[in-house]
Amino acid sequence: MLKYFLSIIISIIVISPINLYAQFLGTPVEFLSAITEDEESKKLSYPSNVLYEPIKKEIYIIDGRGRILIYNSEFFPLYTLEKGDGVESPQGIAIDKEGNLYVTQSPSKENPNGRVSVFDVCMSLKREIILEGFEGSEKFTPNKIAVDETGNLYLSGNPFPGIVRLSNDGSFIDIISPQENGKKIQINGITIDLEGNIYLISEEESHIYVYDKKGRFLFRFGEKGGCTGKLSRPQAVAIDNKNDRIYVVDYMRHSVTTYDRFGKYIFEFGGLGWGEGWFQYPKDIAVDNEGRIIVADTFNDRIQILKVSELFIQQRNLAKVEGNETP
Repeated sequence: MLKYFLSIIISIIVISPINLYAQFLGTPVEFLSAITEDEESKKLSYPSNVLYEPIKKEIYIIDGRGRILIYNSEFFPLYTLEKGDGVESPQGIAIDKEGNLYVTQSPSKENPNGRVSVFDVCMSLKREIILEGFEGSEKFTPNKIAVDETGNLYLSGNPFPGIVRLSNDGSFIDIISPQENGKKIQINGITIDLEGNIYLISEEESHIYVYDKKGRFLFRFGEKGGCTGKLSRPQAVAIDNKNDRIYVVDYMRHSVTTYDRFGKYIFEFGGLGWGEGWFQYPKDIAVDNEGRIIVADTFNDRIQILKVSELFIQQRNLAKVEGNETP
């Protein structure tokens, strides 16, 4: 009987054009390192934002204690901004081409208005931009922020449909509001690439809306769902300029979904877990000059640094050439 079953299995393998690459393709990413401690060797707590600065090659993190922690490219802690430095309730961070740091801060007892705090290259508080002068500004609580090459600011807020664009001195320019079926969409994340294209993330719709630097709509991508290649609650987008990839971090699927520069799905990695390469409710993502992927693995109290596996890419390309690529 055993010989009978073995002969059937061998016949299927030899005769049938089964896609075996699903078994052979390895893990899409390799774990490199993790940031788990601050400059006082205390455990990192619920990091929610991560930013990579390409000139000084530094990593900026907002943690659950309301601090901004700065690390070098070797993940060594350099400096911490906290309440005594003017950081009270940071929600989002961005850096302009001159090295100035922009921090969105929610209203507090001392500061009842939402605002953007601007720090110079020495990390000294330079000025405050009070958010006012546009419809809904009195209820606008800023979260994510991006800065374009001209110094204009792009802010998402809650509750607010779309994003607000301001000049560098805080003057109102306009509002960019994606729409679905005549309804303006709530935006919870913003990224600007090297060409000035603007990526707006909607957790509600599981879509990423792409605009050019003049605010003209180009295309959207992403599909809502709970399975491979779909998005449940996307939080942030990172652009890998070196490898022409787009990474979207998904809070509820505990994963990162990878697309090409036109929004076509390529692969994903992660999943709920505590080991290397696994995530627990990640909230933000960045990519450095070398193409390393930096993920705010929020409920695992760490920042994970990973890179795409060259072996995985080689195997995937081979599978594509031979017509055996797994969807």
